[in-house]
Amino acid sequence: MTAQAQAPSVYPVTRDEGVSREVILAVIVDNEPGVLARVVSLISARGYNIESLTVAETDVEKHTSRISIVTRGADQKIEQIKAQLTRLVPVRRVIDVTQERDALERELALVKVANIGEQRVEAMRLADIFRARALDTTHTSFIFEITGAREKINAFIELMQPLGLKEVSRTGVLSIRRGVETD
Repeated sequence: MTAQAQAPSVYPVTRDEGVSREVILAVIVDNEPGVLARVVSLISARGYNIESLTVAETDVEKHTSRISIVTRGADQKIEQIKAQLTRLVPVRRVIDVTQERDALERELALVKVANIGEQRVEAMRLADIFRARALDTTHTSFIFEITGAREKINAFIELMQPLGLKEVSRTGVLSIRRGVETD
């Protein structure tokens, strides 16, 4: 093999045609082994990156889980993915949360910042503005808990970088409908 030749990919990477948009999909599935792997491989086989992924059992009696996926793609490809997900046997329902008018979306992050002096005061001031809560405080560090839209959390993290940001742990996007309707 020459330096320029590469082994073929197992899955062909597709190119988006049209305008790419961010989409949040809630996939309601049977809670059984291998379901997450099947859902994720279907999306990655189409050449899409999963930007955020959360999974949890949502109904113990019905034995169902909710997989929340954030990805980006052209409308036609997103519709294709939704249709193919719906055809998977363990999938009960696919919801495009970005199309729902009555959905709430949130993410949680834990943000560790190490600093002293004026940077410490500034970190606390910014945490107050963003309504972040200090979960752990030492003489040289904080661990903040922040919830909200991804954009809010991204802005908080960006502002903490020059103030001694050390580590970030995020949940990924969660969503739920307002009112009495359920997914």
